[in-house]
Amino acid sequence: MKGYIKIRKKAFEILNSKLSKKLYYHGAHHTYDVLSVINQFIKREKIVSYNAKLLRIGTLYHDIGFTISNIEHEKLGCEIVEKYMLEYGFSDKDIKVVKGLIMATRIPQTPQNYLEKLICDADLDYLGRGDYYPISDQLFKELQSFSVVNDVNEWNKIQINFLEAHQYHTDFAKKNRQPQKEKRIKELMELVDKVEKSM
Repeated sequence: MKGYIKIRKKAFEILNSKLSKKLYYHGAHHTYDVLSVINQFIKREKIVSYNAKLLRIGTLYHDIGFTISNIEHEKLGCEIVEKYMLEYGFSDKDIKVVKGLIMATRIPQTPQNYLEKLICDADLDYLGRGDYYPISDQLFKELQSFSVVNDVNEWNKIQINFLEAHQYHTDFAKKNRQPQKEKRIKELMELVDKVEKSM
């Protein structure tokens, strides 16, 4: 695929230099985590090389809009990736696929095809993993830094609503992430209940 190495290198360059230090969750480490999960999906699902490369591009650029703003960052990410994909000789068809991948990760997630389902589940893979709490704490810290939420109990309620509304899209995630996610909901409900009983 022409331009793949260049566009990948450009993503790493931007992610490592232009993201705000206040992005405790949406920092470069999050994108690299999602990339690691996508690579596991690619291997497990035997995704053909061409589609695998488009998936990796979509993953690397899915939160790159945060370099400009945390509002409508997916649309900004689409503008950034289109600029570089055009510069590096990608087709209009490839650009459309990658922009679809980025927009699919917008909350609430709306995947329209198989590849979009993969990136959506990779993006929120942590919801059903053992490292849910430290990652959730990073998101809380980030939202605090932007004065979105400050109260831990309020945050736990937000998380419960989010986890209950969220759905995994792939068979792998439904089997291997959903059960742990349901445990997190129960644990968070117990925490909220405990706090409210003590008030």
